[in-house]
Amino acid sequence: MQLWVGLGNPEPSQARHRHNVGFMALDAIARRHGFAPWRQRFKGLVADGAVGGERVLALKPMTYMNGSGDSVQPAAAFHKLAPDGVWVFHDELDLAPGRVRVKRGGGVAGHNGLRDIQRALGTPEYWRVRLGIGHPGHKDRVTGHVLGNFAKVDQPWLDRLLDAVAEAAPLLAARKPEEFMTRVALLTQEEDGR
Repeated sequence: MQLWVGLGNPEPSQARHRHNVGFMALDAIARRHGFAPWRQRFKGLVADGAVGGERVLALKPMTYMNGSGDSVQPAAAFHKLAPDGVWVFHDELDLAPGRVRVKRGGGVAGHNGLRDIQRALGTPEYWRVRLGIGHPGHKDRVTGHVLGNFAKVDQPWLDRLLDAVAEAAPLLAARKPEEFMTRVALLTQEEDGR
């Protein structure tokens, strides 16, 4: 079993924020792979499913971004999962919009959700699925950027990204992150007509 965590904030008014792209990715995966309905558990919303034959528990913490670890840690502990069984889908300022990178461990690059998960798990050695939202150009504009809604002009690439992540998800479940990244890149390029 694997725990797939989408990061975001729970307020309905924040649903379209760039910071909530992790929630959006998990929703797309759950829809594509026929997960059970979302229900409340572990201070979040969970849905059970299978991706590529692997059992996956999807978790959207309802603790607000800065308290994400208070949801992730009890879910991982209950299912007796080591940190490398946890995959966190989150927004990434340092990647161009629509790009995806997967890595295990590393720093948190100022991301409060990742920082709190690292605190709660006691280690940085969980997987991160970094979903590019682009950088606004200056550090003073970062907060407004991540806590702002995706613009209408963003919708085509965002839809392609979420669809590609959902389609390629079986490669993640099979622990083939390099192949997953390649597949997402191919799917998003095909749609772009490149």
